Amino acid sequence: MRQDALWSLPALRRLELEAELQGLDLMQRAARATANWTRHHLAAGSRILVAAGPGNNGGDALYAALLLMQDGYSVDILLPQMPASPPAQQAYQALRRAGGIPLQHLADDYPPPVLLIDGLFGIGLSRALDDKWLSIIHQLDQLACQKLALDCPSGLNAYTGQAQAACIHATHTLTFLCLKPGLFYAAGADHAGQVELADLDCPPKLQPAAEGYLNRQDGRTLQRRRDSHKGSHGTVAIIGGCEGMLGAALLAGRAALAGGAGKVHVLTLDGRLPVDVSYPELMLHDARQARSQPDCDVLATGPGLGQSKQARQWLEHALASACSLVLDADALNMLASDSQLQDMLAMRQHETILTPHPAEAARLLGCTTTMVQADRLAAVRQLAERFGCVVVLKGAGTLIASAKQPYRLNTSGGPALAVAGQGDVLSGLIAALLAQGMPAMEASCLAVRVHGMAGDEYQQEAGGPIGLTASATAQRCSHILNRLLKE
Repeated sequence: MRQDALWSLPALRRLELEAELQGLDLMQRAARATANWTRHHLAAGSRILVAAGPGNNGGDALYAALLLMQDGYSVDILLPQMPASPPAQQAYQALRRAGGIPLQHLADDYPPPVLLIDGLFGIGLSRALDDKWLSIIHQLDQLACQKLALDCPSGLNAYTGQAQAACIHATHTLTFLCLKPGLFYAAGADHAGQVELADLDCPPKLQPAAEGYLNRQDGRTLQRRRDSHKGSHGTVAIIGGCEGMLGAALLAGRAALAGGAGKVHVLTLDGRLPVDVSYPELMLHDARQARSQPDCDVLATGPGLGQSKQARQWLEHALASACSLVLDADALNMLASDSQLQDMLAMRQHETILTPHPAEAARLLGCTTTMVQADRLAAVRQLAERFGCVVVLKGAGTLIASAKQPYRLNTSGGPALAVAGQGDVLSGLIAALLAQGMPAMEASCLAVRVHGMAGDEYQQEAGGPIGLTASATAQRCSHILNRLLKE
């Protein structure tokens, strides 16, 4: 089984049904995986609190509690409601026969255990929890201990990443059969902790086709021949940089250099800067006077572009060009409000990548940012289908989607990247990888991964997320790309 595969919930449910028909006891396997994880992380005799809900997630927890009791751990069991599903009822009966006596509630002064095993609610939770359950989850979440969530933290939607009013902040999540996307984006990134997969030895013949994968794109195709030259690695042109936003275009250009493009042109609508003295390698042009972009392989349009009449003309020119295209920022905003531009995009025969943040995605979809964030996966797939492009939906757990390929979910990156200019850097980096011959999906995935890794490495070195600039990020990306050549 691929350890990075992501399945849909219906596909997972079909697998569970087929496993049951073939006599595979997935609940017992999940319990053994939980017990094995605990043995690996906790010394024998440690105090453990197992919280079990009324469904099959609770059944997993009850069987795990039984195994841990037999191993000599000091186990308390919280069972606020009797099991409702037949498998969970069987788990409860087995526990009672072994002498286990569950608690219905915890005292206010309940001493924190070494480990909480959270088996209240799993991936099947689709309803809003009532005040009783929210209060229980809140009380458990306040315990000062390690917290292991089974499949997903209680209160979290494992597919959208949305958290209810109370939700366990797990230090670890042991998820079963396959990874779930909501563990990595939206609120899931803060609630799931360290995610580990237990595939429960599921037979390969039962496994469905993956709907998506975690982003593990490598850079091996970027390896260079000794006799290569600047023309071997493509030419990028950046179009943007209106008055007051010149830095956005320069950042994209600098990132394109860091990403390995052989040559980089920057056409700015604020044409007063003749040269970037910090990066004289960039060839600057006054877009107000230029009639067309220089010969190039890739056009990145949008960083600091503005929405003037001339900006729209340049966007029309980009959409009509035979170059590969990266559209960001104001290019997306103009596209969202102009059906003629959308028609031009639909007619393109060359690779095109859209890189919206949630607000830009909402404008393109004609909905609210809240709606995009409520189901990021649905939003990015809808954009890819509607516009026939590769779409990079930026944010915590960036998603990369194409109408023709499984989506990718990126797990690198974090709050260190939450500063102005990072989107411009990402656009330039994607453009550079496209110019070097990578297909649109692979170029997007690698750029997103590298950009996120740059943020992660800064945060580790600095001891926190504060202070990383977009300029410094671009410089870091070249070092990371060189490392990934060898993966």
